[in-house]
Amino acid sequence: MPPLFEQYLPLIIFGALSVVIASALLVVPFLVAFKAPDPEKLSAYECGFNPFNDARMKFDVRFYLVSLLFIVFDLEVAFLFPWAIAFKEVGAFGFWSMMVFLGVLTVGFVYEWRKGALEWD
Repeated sequence: MPPLFEQYLPLIIFGALSVVIASALLVVPFLVAFKAPDPEKLSAYECGFNPFNDARMKFDVRFYLVSLLFIVFDLEVAFLFPWAIAFKEVGAFGFWSMMVFLGVLTVGFVYEWRKGALEWD
């Protein structure tokens, strides 16, 4: 074998093996999947709507509010973890800037709470 081919042979084997495994993982579920869903699977689920209905149907805007609140507080946690890990290095400026950030989020949360965005009638 040429020396260049010997050097790249493991890479070629790895690439071919990964293509075979990925193809198998994409094809096998279609071959072995159960094809007759029961009525429970076709029934309404978490959001309360039938899953196979018109996609342009109207639904309550509170679903949007809950998702936006989730995103806001998810981002809050995403900012809190690095801040907590680097707490000693950020100093007083880092501490007070995070307190301002948490204060703004708390004001927003209280506003949403008072407006009734968290109430489900």
